[in-house]
Amino acid sequence: MKTSVLLLMMGAVIGQDTGWRTYGLNDAGWRYSELKQIDTGNIAQLAPKWIFQSGLPGTMETTPLVEGGLMYVTGPSNHAYALDLRQGKPIWHYSKTPPKGLGLCCGEVNRGFATIGDRLFKVSIEDTLIALDKASGELLWETQIADHRKGYTGTVAPIAVKNLVVVGTAGAEFGIRGFVDAYDATTGKRVWRFYTVAGPGEPGADTWGNKTTAGEAWQRGGGSTWITGTYDPELNLIYWGTGNPGPDMNGDLRPGDNLFTCSVVALDADTGKLKWHFQFTPHDTHDWDAISDPVLVDLDVGGRKVKSLIQANRNGFFYALDRTNGKMLLAKPYTKVSWASGIGHDGRPKLIAGQEPSDEGTTSCPSLGGGHNWQATAYSPQTGLYYFGSTTGCQIYYKTRHDAIEGQWYQLSTVDDAKGPPLSGAVIAIDPKTGDTKWHYEMLSSPSGGMLATAGGLVFTGDRYGYFIAMDAKTGKVVWKFPAGAGISAPPITYTYEGKQYVAVASGSSIIAFGLP
Repeated sequence: MKTSVLLLMMGAVIGQDTGWRTYGLNDAGWRYSELKQIDTGNIAQLAPKWIFQSGLPGTMETTPLVEGGLMYVTGPSNHAYALDLRQGKPIWHYSKTPPKGLGLCCGEVNRGFATIGDRLFKVSIEDTLIALDKASGELLWETQIADHRKGYTGTVAPIAVKNLVVVGTAGAEFGIRGFVDAYDATTGKRVWRFYTVAGPGEPGADTWGNKTTAGEAWQRGGGSTWITGTYDPELNLIYWGTGNPGPDMNGDLRPGDNLFTCSVVALDADTGKLKWHFQFTPHDTHDWDAISDPVLVDLDVGGRKVKSLIQANRNGFFYALDRTNGKMLLAKPYTKVSWASGIGHDGRPKLIAGQEPSDEGTTSCPSLGGGHNWQATAYSPQTGLYYFGSTTGCQIYYKTRHDAIEGQWYQLSTVDDAKGPPLSGAVIAIDPKTGDTKWHYEMLSSPSGGMLATAGGLVFTGDRYGYFIAMDAKTGKVVWKFPAGAGISAPPITYTYEGKQYVAVASGSSIIAFGLP
């Protein structure tokens, strides 16, 4: 009888547990948790409870999913695991050897699973989409997204929208034509595709020049979609950020605005049809992707609530848009910017002359990595603040020219360090209603891990030196720091197991789960 009562009690506690079931925790991409057992008062007691060491070469960039007493993580080079939440022991391990000769910008990384019912979905580095049985890790189906021999690769964490698995693709530096895809979760059949580079006969095609001036520039126009989007179920719209045009730094080969690169696109979830777009950096020549999380919040604008989308763009400006129609609400710089004096009411940048890459090199700010890159951001309704990692500094941009070769590097050209202070980093908290920076925590380099905000009044992040850091969400004061032993290039998550709150993060190729005594 006592044993039965104890099991019932444990079941009741476990039944109350809070997991992490999608990339951004909610459809809006907030990465904010209502959990508050771990707070500013007891954070000093936080310590590792278990460490899973995969032993894989490379670095994990995964957002773990947590559900039903298990943690699901993806690793580099097509590895994936289910881990027991009590000790971090692997329950199953999926792997597939990648093909040789992949065109890669930044390693054989993967950013996580999506889940629907009893299935998990992830992309492979050779740009296929797979479905795994959640209980066993067994492969259920595999669908080719695009041809890796033409420069396409897969690194994005999918999102689940109804019975669709929505993904993007990587490879803008290899002459690809980017897109957003949706696949049937049951069969793996592609339901729709939206190309992020406008082709002949499509709206925006005239922004790629004509055959005399640009040849067939749209065919290798870039616009990759390698960071996860968000979804508004009321509007039934999927929002996805798009990458740089190709070639990155030689705009002579692609005259015009180059739609829909360096933009956010709003797509009908059922059909993939474009409802609106907003281009942050027309005719980008500095590799300033707009792939950063398009976070959905409702803002008070002139005394009325506006369904908004916010983003810390790589070009150095923070933006707030009306997500029903794509109209700009505000734009303000959050780091050093030299290429534009501001953003006009029409959303177009006010360009400063002499900032384009050149044969001899041109110094411009921000740097190639941008003011904010791909690392996940967080929004806290408790503080009303938006948190992200940032880089301050400038680089010298060069322009070159050579013929495009299918599947080969096509950046044209590169960057070098500028004279003056080296690049530095910070964690920034912005009030999205005004675009004003509320606090700014200076760091030696930009935090390489993403953000997590909690109702415990905390913001978590990590850096390339291996420190896992907790900050006071209101002030930016560091309240806890742990040397994890390897660089952190992944966003943290939090969850409860058997009634206790944990925080977990990937460090190098390991997963560490932290808890209170």
